[in-house]
Amino acid sequence: MSQPELPEPAHTDQDSMLSRKFGKEIANYFSGSSLNRVSFLRTDLPFLSAALKHPSSSFLLFNNLSPLAKGPAELEYAKYEDVKALIGEEPYSKSEEKMIEEYDSTITIPQLLFLGLNEDKKSGFEWNMYRGSPYFALDVTPKGTVKDEAERLIQNMKDLGLQFLEGRVQMSLPADQAAIYAQAKALLDWNTRNPFCAGCGQPTLSIHAGTKRTCPPKDMASLKTSIGSTTETPPVKERPDCVTRKGISNLAFPRTDPTVIMAVLSADSERILLGRQKRWPPYWYSTLAGFVEPAESVEEAVRREVWEESGCQLGRVVIHSTQPWPYPANLMIGAIAQCVPGGEEISLKHDPELENAKWVSLAEVKEALEVGTSGLGEEAGEKYKEGDLRLPPRTAIANQLLSAVTGGFLDGANGGPRI
Repeated sequence: MSQPELPEPAHTDQDSMLSRKFGKEIANYFSGSSLNRVSFLRTDLPFLSAALKHPSSSFLLFNNLSPLAKGPAELEYAKYEDVKALIGEEPYSKSEEKMIEEYDSTITIPQLLFLGLNEDKKSGFEWNMYRGSPYFALDVTPKGTVKDEAERLIQNMKDLGLQFLEGRVQMSLPADQAAIYAQAKALLDWNTRNPFCAGCGQPTLSIHAGTKRTCPPKDMASLKTSIGSTTETPPVKERPDCVTRKGISNLAFPRTDPTVIMAVLSADSERILLGRQKRWPPYWYSTLAGFVEPAESVEEAVRREVWEESGCQLGRVVIHSTQPWPYPANLMIGAIAQCVPGGEEISLKHDPELENAKWVSLAEVKEALEVGTSGLGEEAGEKYKEGDLRLPPRTAIANQLLSAVTGGFLDGANGGPRI
């Protein structure tokens, strides 16, 4: 399968001091969404209700976190009439205060997200100064009190010849669709993983159009009944005290886990450090990566992860670009770094994560970028020769980092060195 194009960077036609000094912005796969999230309108119930029912509204459905699609490279969207029986005619009719007051954990509320307005589509939907086609995401996984209706909706979609794309990673969608998918997938995944309060362990309620969760002080049903017990117990309205209802931090927010990923240059700038894991195909290598730890800067994380995984010692670190990675909620922070003189000796004795690490010439990396890139489960290109180096596809930020290093990024936009 051919690799999709990358999104266009923002404002490439605008000249500025920053663009002259640092070059144009880099946009990676899963970024570059066409949606204006208008996050400040997520509590505006009249707005949400009007957007929900507008003829131009689109609903991206997910079944067990698999998106609705026409095929591997094209998403498909449902309309309000398709989902009305599942979500109800007026899911935004009650204020959040009223929903919290009347919370009943035995009643399943389908997870509905407002994603934003597509301002590229002149649909006729207007709200004050804001215009564009509304986009929503909806979890249609059959469960709880909506199981039967969700199953009917899924079957209706399948009867139209549509499918829910299986597989953990979706990397074949067009760039604009991939960005919308990433936003929806990350938020639905977070809601799915956090049905219970981290403070007291009781069921939580989704609010703010699916972007926050709260622990209600009351429950019209007992916790024991809500989790499927067959033992009848009297309803319990007042829930035990919870730390999340005290002070100002009384809401749960979606998490984003910062992760560093780096192209590492030798001290003489002639070679690049690559590593591979055991589960990867033969000859398939990539840049090193790892999570940023608490109270650690990005630059410190780059140096630590490279030393732990390869034993190499780094000096200067330059941030190149970032990539949202909705598996489940990472922000990949791409960097280019350079070894200090004498710090290039590879040792895998610290962290056993890598099967192998090696230094590769810029020329070999450049050739592999031209003929040897592919996803983990895909074949390399037709010009690839068995035994040569293989690298990640251009939809991965690792590819973009390696392309930058071999393509002149280190020279700088104004001719001076970046490192």
